[in-house]
Amino acid sequence: MQPARDSLPPGTYIDNYRISRVIGKGGFSLIYLAVDDETGDEVVVKEYMPKKLARRSKALRLLPIDANHTERVYRGRKLFFQEARAMASLRHPNIVQVLGFFLANNTAYMVMQYERGKNLGSYIHERKGRLSTSFIFQVFLPILDALALIHSRSLLHLDVKPGNIHLRHGNNPLLLDFGAVHLLSRGRTPSGQVITAGYSPVEQYYRGGHIGPWTDVYAVGASMRTCIAGKTPPPAVDRHRKNTLQSAKREFRGRYPLYLLEAVDWAMEMDPGKRPKDAGELLRALKQFTAELPGSRFSQSLPTETDAGR
Repeated sequence: MQPARDSLPPGTYIDNYRISRVIGKGGFSLIYLAVDDETGDEVVVKEYMPKKLARRSKALRLLPIDANHTERVYRGRKLFFQEARAMASLRHPNIVQVLGFFLANNTAYMVMQYERGKNLGSYIHERKGRLSTSFIFQVFLPILDALALIHSRSLLHLDVKPGNIHLRHGNNPLLLDFGAVHLLSRGRTPSGQVITAGYSPVEQYYRGGHIGPWTDVYAVGASMRTCIAGKTPPPAVDRHRKNTLQSAKREFRGRYPLYLLEAVDWAMEMDPGKRPKDAGELLRALKQFTAELPGSRFSQSLPTETDAGR
């Protein structure tokens, strides 16, 4: 990946972490591969960097572009730090582990565990979709269980997509925090949120949209459909204007079990009130059918609420 504007140069030390290279970027953050100098382990470091509001000084400090942006920059940094603290409290085998978080360079950093494997988005592209029912269950039941824990802590991921799902050995999935995790609080709609065409539902596009756990559910449904179709669904705003997307139940009938296709369509309902209310509801519906899969071990291997640290 080409270095992003204002990214930290390779070899830079942040706390006791030495930056190796940029591996991800978004509107409000930069993601680095780094090395922990104390242990020698590779880690992922996420830096708060709102590219439209701030720049980096020669001394590597984050500075607002002008005085008019100062309050927004520092409010965003406070939220980033609060959300990093909340994510660090999560313990689940299918959520990337937050190892620490700290302030430096007039901004905030979150350090996460790095694990080798392959990206689900790249894998779908290589296979041109048509991934098996067994594979879809193997990946998305644990992901839904992870999201159920996130939702139970009044958190939203808001950037679930194949590109944010990492497949370890045996296709054991890991939900990455390379997106826009937000705290839910009464009366507050997350501001400056990440939008990913095809995976973000319509309410995520508009200020004041009714954001909630059902927002992540839509993204899961869209990701499952991508595994089947091999292509990203149309943007939700296009579907909102004129919904020409054929239901999964109709388009893929005979190629996949009816209950799986109905679950995808349910999760991708345009009206948030018609979707599963959270990841737990969709997970419970899908787990009813895991016993039908030959040699299924999913119901036994999924972490329980106690195992997930709830």
